[in-house]
Amino acid sequence: MTEPDACDLLCLDLPHAERIRTELPDVRAVEPLAAAARALGDPTRLRIATALRAGEELCVCDVGWVVGQAQGLVSHHLRLLKAAGLVESRRDGRLVMYRLTARGGLLVEAVVGEQVHG
Repeated sequence: MTEPDACDLLCLDLPHAERIRTELPDVRAVEPLAAAARALGDPTRLRIATALRAGEELCVCDVGWVVGQAQGLVSHHLRLLKAAGLVESRRDGRLVMYRLTARGGLLVEAVVGEQVHG
């Protein structure tokens, strides 16, 4: 029995395939992008990023309240999003404010699209 996603014939359009192959970025170049995409693979992090998208800039306590999670857990997820280059922070007195980076905003838009509701 043939796999449904396998070709029955060798139909390689070598010039076309080679052009595409040579234009692909190197694996090392796409690893940070893959890591950023993986960072949004967790439902809590995706909800946090979506909240930041809606709120533009929020402190940890506000993010925690919005997503219904403890501040400690939210801080952990924000650190992971920051390490992936999707979130940046700034200190405002005793508060630390978080917002999506340009890349984070684009990636959340690509994943979520229009606002997802309940």
